[in-house]
Amino acid sequence: QVQLVESGGGSVQAGGSLKLSCSASGYITSRNCMAWFRQAAGKEREGVGTISFDYDGRIDYVEYADSVKGRFTFSQDNAKNTVSLQMNSLRPEDTAMYYCAAKKDQCFGGMDKRDFGYWGQGTQVTVSS
Repeated sequence: QVQLVESGGGSVQAGGSLKLSCSASGYITSRNCMAWFRQAAGKEREGVGTISFDYDGRIDYVEYADSVKGRFTFSQDNAKNTVSLQMNSLRPEDTAMYYCAAKKDQCFGGMDKRDFGYWGQGTQVTVSS
């Protein structure tokens, strides 16, 4: 029923930008939580940020991991079924598989991957120095 599909990954040089998108189906985002995670090779999957939605299904509040704060920005399309992650000033350490995730619960500020039951298949981001 619930499907999340990421797109927009690719290769870029350090300092460049990429925009990832997550298209959701079978999931109502109002008062629910979506998030972006990433997992580098040989590393634990870590949270990039979370997105809280208001009763109208619009982005209400966002939180970012310290490692990306000021460089990454969440946004939402007009149809409210797609969220995007604008990544600027990319660094080699940003290289990872990026995953969109969701849960039928409020974010509560947490970025624990074990709290999210719905996942996309990931899109690769590679940043060269």
